[in-house]
Amino acid sequence: MNHTMKICLWVIIVLCGLTISTQAQETLSSDSLLQLARKTAFDEKDYDKAKAYLHRALQKSPDYADIRIFLGRIYTWTKNYDSAKLCFSQVLQKQPGYEDASIAYTDLEYWNDHNEQALQVCNAGLQYHPASEELLLRKARILNAMKQYATADSTIQRVLAINKNNTAARSLADQLKERSYRNKINASYDFVYFDKQFSDPWHLVSIDYGRNTSIGSVTGRLNYANRFAQNALQYELEAYPHISKTFYSYADLAYCSSDNGVFPQWRGGFSLYANLPKSFEGELGFRYMLFDAPTWVYTAYAGKYYKSWLFGARVYITPSTYATAVSNSYTLTANYYYGNADDVIGLTAGYGISPDDRYNAILIDSKVKLTTYKAGISFKKKVSRMNVFTAAATWFNQEYLPGTKGNQYQIGVAWQHRF
Repeated sequence: MNHTMKICLWVIIVLCGLTISTQAQETLSSDSLLQLARKTAFDEKDYDKAKAYLHRALQKSPDYADIRIFLGRIYTWTKNYDSAKLCFSQVLQKQPGYEDASIAYTDLEYWNDHNEQALQVCNAGLQYHPASEELLLRKARILNAMKQYATADSTIQRVLAINKNNTAARSLADQLKERSYRNKINASYDFVYFDKQFSDPWHLVSIDYGRNTSIGSVTGRLNYANRFAQNALQYELEAYPHISKTFYSYADLAYCSSDNGVFPQWRGGFSLYANLPKSFEGELGFRYMLFDAPTWVYTAYAGKYYKSWLFGARVYITPSTYATAVSNSYTLTANYYYGNADDVIGLTAGYGISPDDRYNAILIDSKVKLTTYKAGISFKKKVSRMNVFTAAATWFNQEYLPGTKGNQYQIGVAWQHRF
């Protein structure tokens, strides 16, 4: 067989294969073509091929809603928005109460920052499905983006009333709990007892006023401490500016006019937070403290919402520039939400001193790397629509001198009023 005949035979085989493949597709049912399109889109990321399967399926079943909705989804992912809207509208015109079409259409408008249109589509779907978790969750997200925080909060609470283990709703509820009120006043008291290190207990009081503004929450705080048989006041300003749907930030600055060591003379910090996909959250930032000399600490955090839980891990790293060696602090947290976003039981375990602990941060000012272990539990309860009560207890096992350890017991209560 010469070379030309081989090429001709190969072409014939390919054409026969294509013919057989096309005939096989013609015999496939609409459901089979839909499943084939899903596999092609998700596994192979070949959207053009998936659309071809869907068009073939629509030729067989032009009124099959799920096929047209998935075609609209693919148009959305490939930024063919007019074609996507047409698909969703065609379904809703024939079946106004089709929930999946309302969800897909809402997503299209929300992802493109058309919040008014997204809310209109979502509300239309909720008329037919008032208890839909998916539509209510999307409505809360839209309202949050529109800065209608109080309505968003009441909407997300409806989701949690239907299913308290809805992970995405739990994550959003935690973001909304502070934004849904214009003002808040918080007062707290902590008592600290040492079995060896200090003969006198510490008394720590904090009062603050916070307000939600167009850029985010801003809080002014007055901290009082009595320790080392001395008193001091610290003045603090804290803010959580919004950046986008995904990012927000934390900024803090505190000053103490006394130089008796009760507080650092200056303390500050900045972090960038991210609300990540699949109910993850993350943070990167730094903390600054001025004792006799400045200390910089860098921090990273990762958290994951799972049903009624929020699990988190945080690390603080102090470079050797500011200590005799690189110093690390680690904290693991687990928060269980037994009710709404303010009904929480928290568990904490860790190693080292946190610079975010405004009462114990002064212990970082040590020229010797010492060992500290800690464990704690907290209980938070929303007493009424406007008030939240918190109680917490923490145990520290501290090496306060090389080779010498002692225990520190901290008990605290706090009350927050929102209006």
